[in-house]
Amino acid sequence: MLKKIGIILGSIVVILIALFFILTKSVDQTAFYNTDYYQKSCVLTDSLKQFSSSVTDSIQAGFAKVSITPGLNNPSDQASEGKFNQVPLAGFGARKGKAATGVHDSIFVKAVALKAGARTIIFVGSDLLIMPPNIIDTVSIILEKQGIYRDQVVFSASHTHSSIGAWGPGFIGEQFAGKANRNIQKWLATQISKVVLAAAADLQPARIGYGTFNAGAYTRNRLIGEKGIKNDDFAFVYLEQRAGKKAVMGSFSAHSTTMGAGNMEISGDYPGYWQRKMETTSVDLAVFFAGSVGSQSPVGEGKDFEKPRFIGEALADSLNVYLPKIKTENSITLSAVSVKLPLPEYHIRITDHRGLTSSVSKKLMPYPMNPYLQAVRIGQFVWISAPADFSGEYAVQIKNNLTAKGFQANVSSFNGSYLGYIIPGRYFYLDEYESKTMGWFGPNMGEYTMDVIRRISEIATSK
Repeated sequence: MLKKIGIILGSIVVILIALFFILTKSVDQTAFYNTDYYQKSCVLTDSLKQFSSSVTDSIQAGFAKVSITPGLNNPSDQASEGKFNQVPLAGFGARKGKAATGVHDSIFVKAVALKAGARTIIFVGSDLLIMPPNIIDTVSIILEKQGIYRDQVVFSASHTHSSIGAWGPGFIGEQFAGKANRNIQKWLATQISKVVLAAAADLQPARIGYGTFNAGAYTRNRLIGEKGIKNDDFAFVYLEQRAGKKAVMGSFSAHSTTMGAGNMEISGDYPGYWQRKMETTSVDLAVFFAGSVGSQSPVGEGKDFEKPRFIGEALADSLNVYLPKIKTENSITLSAVSVKLPLPEYHIRITDHRGLTSSVSKKLMPYPMNPYLQAVRIGQFVWISAPADFSGEYAVQIKNNLTAKGFQANVSSFNGSYLGYIIPGRYFYLDEYESKTMGWFGPNMGEYTMDVIRRISEIATSK
């Protein structure tokens, strides 16, 4: 009898080992410049050189704001009114898809449209965890029918971990955003489309200024601590319409995770406090864009909602010191370069050196179909946007490179798709959440992405 049990157990072990090697694949170590995806990216950026050009002209700006604060505990979903039976919170897997118990502070999607000559670029920020790829794909279809194309729109999110979920299809998406709900998805797509069109319709003659200031006291490198580099800058673009209406776009590189998984109320976290303080003290519209949040966590004082208030209002107070000193102009050089990023094979990792095959990975989480990298030149300021949690360390490299060429710069995250974490390859084999759980495209993804950013930045600033 024991012999038979031993044979059965041995057979099970052999089958499990066989399945492991059938369903997984070794991490690809191929240098990115020897790959097909790299060659495709070179062809794409070379073609952009031929057709990309800048415009120098008087500036027009348009602003808009639309609520995405959902009605909770409705008897049934009423997407047209933004009312739902249950709305799971997105951000922490530890919540296990539980529904929000209330609304602590209202959340919004906001947009700033810029126009110089015949060129229009629209920046969109939302009080969401990310800009969900499936929703942005729908938004892009809606906007294209109105003559606004994907390469004209730069998306981002505040990355609050206490906002609307139910947008993430697939097993893994549901772990972080709760069970998918098409009614919520449809409503979000409508609200985001509405704000883009409203900003474009509000275009008026304006003045513009921009800058950065050090806010290093409010962020830290969470991956390797004091040994690591962090992006300390708070970046901003200020606009004032001739009629007097004012707006500011702000970007900072600390995760919006001050509340933790224990919070079950909808909230914009510290970016929400920053926006509200700015809108009650100096501007009509404040839009927050998550910066290079990869590997960076917030630093502040207080418990519960005291901490996000401390950080958000401190950042607002600092910016209000800088705004009166900013030089504004009514004419700028505007250019924009967008590239749909060719990707390496997609593998959700399960050990240091092996990941699930691409086909299995796609069953657990949909493959990101439209990952755009974008570089927008606004005068002597370059705004780069990536479809991922983008590394703060990489952002410092990008800024230093552009500073040497006479430009200020900012890098924002969550540009309408999601590629996990893009961090330096030297961290790929750390047994950490960012590097192991969220490193889906191999150890060379970071350097490859940086190479493409370098190329599109050169195009955006060359003319």
